[in-house]
Amino acid sequence: MKKEFAVIGLGRFGGSICRELSREGMEVLAIDLDEDKVNEYKDIAGHAVIADSTDENVLRELGLRNIDHVIVAIGDNIQASILTALMLKELGIKTITVKAQNDYHEKVLNKIGADHVVHPERDMGKRIAHNIISNNILDYIELSDDHSVVEVKAGSKMSGRTLVDLDIRAQYGCNVVAIKRKKDVIVSPMATEEIRESDVLIVIGADKDISRFEKNLVVED
Repeated sequence: MKKEFAVIGLGRFGGSICRELSREGMEVLAIDLDEDKVNEYKDIAGHAVIADSTDENVLRELGLRNIDHVIVAIGDNIQASILTALMLKELGIKTITVKAQNDYHEKVLNKIGADHVVHPERDMGKRIAHNIISNNILDYIELSDDHSVVEVKAGSKMSGRTLVDLDIRAQYGCNVVAIKRKKDVIVSPMATEEIRESDVLIVIGADKDISRFEKNLVVED
């Protein structure tokens, strides 16, 4: 089953996550108080609604307790961000990621039990979107508008198979440039190299090709 996400706050950061998750085929509910922003995302996200996330009844009516992962990307209103995170926690949301404005904000969010706290000036929305799709996607670095490097942990779909078996270059158009194995780094691995569980693969390619690679070999069912 597809994971379901909600993004609360559709500014530059929240909008970036919303676009990327939608592009990756995830179910996304986009929420903001600003009607213009909601209209902008109604054709991008599965659903886009105008709502006040600090109202617990509204969160219940939206069915947020059934969502797997909620990203709170509220702009400058630190109080609204904290209140929203607190209510999501009380609703029993499985995973909550919150954008922090500063270190003080981060401390409060950690105290109330936010699962992940991110600083958008340090962490790109695109990168975070890939990280939250799967625990096996460890890092995502843009090289250009349409090419990236991704660092992924080998799971059950890859372990015990060689690079020849996986045929990543022919199947997905991506190149495995290195494998991190505990303290060792295997640069330009041989095609006969067998992948072990928890190996970390560093893969380079076009964004659309990396997306197919992630869906088929990285994201666990």
